[in-house]
Amino acid sequence: MSGSGTIVAVDDEDMVVRSLRMYLELETPYNVLTYTSTGEALKYIAANEIDLVVSDYLMPEMDGLKFLAEVKKLRPEVPRVLLTGYADKENAIKAINEIGLYQYIEKPWNNEDLRIILRNGIEKKQLLEQLQQKMAEIDKAHRELQGIQKEVLKAFA
Repeated sequence: MSGSGTIVAVDDEDMVVRSLRMYLELETPYNVLTYTSTGEALKYIAANEIDLVVSDYLMPEMDGLKFLAEVKKLRPEVPRVLLTGYADKENAIKAINEIGLYQYIEKPWNNEDLRIILRNGIEKKQLLEQLQQKMAEIDKAHRELQGIQKEVLKAFA
């Protein structure tokens, strides 16, 4: 694993995104981008490669489930994490199935748990990318072998 990655964090409360950014910048190797606007975050995500998204559940512009569903449309390979209050736990569990949520974290979060969840999500994405690359290499080698086989068969025909 490269040990780095880009995380986009979205919460309508500036204090929450500042807290997330400060902790993650101090304690992890990740590039952390924070937004208080789901619209601005979606614009960034559409135009840039990212490795993980963290979103609050209750936000005025667009709730976290709708936002993460939009992220899934733009970047289906990117793990999506929902920050939720205890009262919203049932909706978070529902979202795991509906929008392929990677994980949910209850507020207030434990910094160590948050760090581990984010690290595991980014590592999962990186491993899947490596697997897809290896599969593409195998497919290419297989096509080349088929071509060689056809040439050999022509030579002996």
